[in-house]
Amino acid sequence: MGGRLRLIILGAIGRIPFAGMAWEGLHYLEGLRRLGHDVYYIEDTNSWPYDPEQDGSSPDCSHAVKHIARVMDWAGLSDRWAYRAAEPDRRIYGLSESQFAKVFQEADVLINWGASTRLRDEHLNVPIRILLQTDPGGDEILVAQGDPDAVEMLGAHTHFFNWAENLGAPDCVLPTGRFRYWTTRMPVVLDWFRLPANNGTRPAQLRFTTVANWQQPGEIEWNGEVYSWSKHQQFLKFIDLPGRIGQPIELALGSVDEETIELLTSRGWRVIDASPVGTDMLPFRDYIFGSDGEFTVAKDQYVRLRTGLFSYRSAYYLSASKPVITQDTGFGKVLPTGEGLFSFNSMEEIIAAFEAIRSHYKRHSHAARAIAEEYFRAETVLAKFIDHLGL
Repeated sequence: MGGRLRLIILGAIGRIPFAGMAWEGLHYLEGLRRLGHDVYYIEDTNSWPYDPEQDGSSPDCSHAVKHIARVMDWAGLSDRWAYRAAEPDRRIYGLSESQFAKVFQEADVLINWGASTRLRDEHLNVPIRILLQTDPGGDEILVAQGDPDAVEMLGAHTHFFNWAENLGAPDCVLPTGRFRYWTTRMPVVLDWFRLPANNGTRPAQLRFTTVANWQQPGEIEWNGEVYSWSKHQQFLKFIDLPGRIGQPIELALGSVDEETIELLTSRGWRVIDASPVGTDMLPFRDYIFGSDGEFTVAKDQYVRLRTGLFSYRSAYYLSASKPVITQDTGFGKVLPTGEGLFSFNSMEEIIAAFEAIRSHYKRHSHAARAIAEEYFRAETVLAKFIDHLGL
């Protein structure tokens, strides 16, 4: 089957209409297209989408459809997408019904990106069905516990890929389970995140930022330990950081209450609303371009399970030549650290990373981009991804 493949990416860009989700999907679509493959984006989750105007899920999919159309138009994929609405609508938007059916009939490979979609009969007709796990820590544990729903959902696939790049290592607590995963990472179309020319002079005080949700629901138990699908516990461990480094750090936050904002600002953090920068693609990218670097923590489950996951957002900062200081999940086994990218487990390691970047910012800026070019280039990451299929 070698050569040009016909691929479908199943995702949730419309159901979760935020900038991070849109960029993530586009990097896969464009990266595969640049490798010469014939790629379609299909959203067929049978779930009501989130509607920002109602701040909740809604059977009205008009916002989701418009959002997908804008995203795909920007990337030159206006004729390469479809959205099938959930009950009771069930209409197909984007492609016609006949085109929609034809795409599934002729596809060689289906990529269930982020485990977004429970596969149905027409999906199962595609011979190669990939489960791409971008949020490790839940499904793997449920399968190991014998959860029948998780086993059935994953078992509908033929191949398995995971962003948990430390999976299988002695220090990784995440079970490998009955499904064999290939490890992979976020692909980035590097020219989309190249810092514009004439970006201005470096300020006297470097501006470190990140975009995140403060607290998210969800826990899972494994071997007597409870792991949380949230960042707030890890941020709280380093609540005094701005005072220790003598400067504020800016957090563009969602899912945060006023009491927490008061706590953070009292300790020297700068907190802004994530909505203006986290909703649409270009303001999200501009926020990264306007930063000097990223400081962030990782979700509790990524850290304590030692998954080796590296954030897609941090990959964008690196691509934009912005040094990154981020919490250690085990990714240092596959990515170089110490120049341009710093991992940490302790306050002392964070302080040392800030001092290093302040002292030689230009060097670490160049190193950040070099890491992105070697390790996150979409064409390289996705060529390896396809090679694993043995086609």
